[in-house]
Amino acid sequence: MLITGGSSGIGLATARLFASRGYRVYEMSRSGTGGYGFVHIAADVTRPSDCQRAVWQVVADAGRLDVVICNAGMGISGAAEFASADEMHRQMEVNFFGAVNVVQAVLPTLRAQRSGRILMVSSMAATFSIPFQAFYSASKSALNDFALALRNEVRPWGIGVACLLPGDVQTGFTAARRKSAIGQDVYPAMTRSVATMEHDENVGQDAERIARRLLRLATCRFLPVYNYEGWGYRLLAMLEKLLPATLVNWAVGRLYRS
Repeated sequence: MLITGGSSGIGLATARLFASRGYRVYEMSRSGTGGYGFVHIAADVTRPSDCQRAVWQVVADAGRLDVVICNAGMGISGAAEFASADEMHRQMEVNFFGAVNVVQAVLPTLRAQRSGRILMVSSMAATFSIPFQAFYSASKSALNDFALALRNEVRPWGIGVACLLPGDVQTGFTAARRKSAIGQDVYPAMTRSVATMEHDENVGQDAERIARRLLRLATCRFLPVYNYEGWGYRLLAMLEKLLPATLVNWAVGRLYRS
């Protein structure tokens, strides 16, 4: 099993859980150290050559690759109007194109095996776009659409593709978020909106719960394309499909006090 972004948070919890269940686990990140029963590969998902090298190392060592989890991600917050080009591009390079780079690197191996599962760690923000997190929401929405198309493309080789959309989770992701206060005078709702979001994360689900869901997705017989952890989030996703988009978007705005 290969997981990206496994040095902390959901990724680290998942790497530990899979290793404890007997999987040979390879964790790919820029800053990890390994241990806990898994192997660390120093690599950057934004560099296709790093992704290819990591896959070659896994296959040379393990002989095959059965589960790939695209988990690496980062977040920025701030007013869309004032976001810099560097911030926007970095957000998409890590969250979206990083997953694409990994997928392109692993597919030749999975096709040759005629088996394997690719799991994308997306976000409820892909379904309910969060004000002052426009580019994070967009990166996860793009990831979902990529997974839908990819699932149909690789089905003939017995490869499964799915997205897990966690809601609020307690991890170091909250503290690591790159927050911009530029435009605060223009958008006075920005501070309380971001504060509301971060409060919800700090009291959210634990990373181990998300890891258990990923383990179930790796082993279940039928693989749903979209997966939500917790009945509350599943209900919200259902309501989003049933209610008018204008009403849903208004409710999200009210929730985040924008």
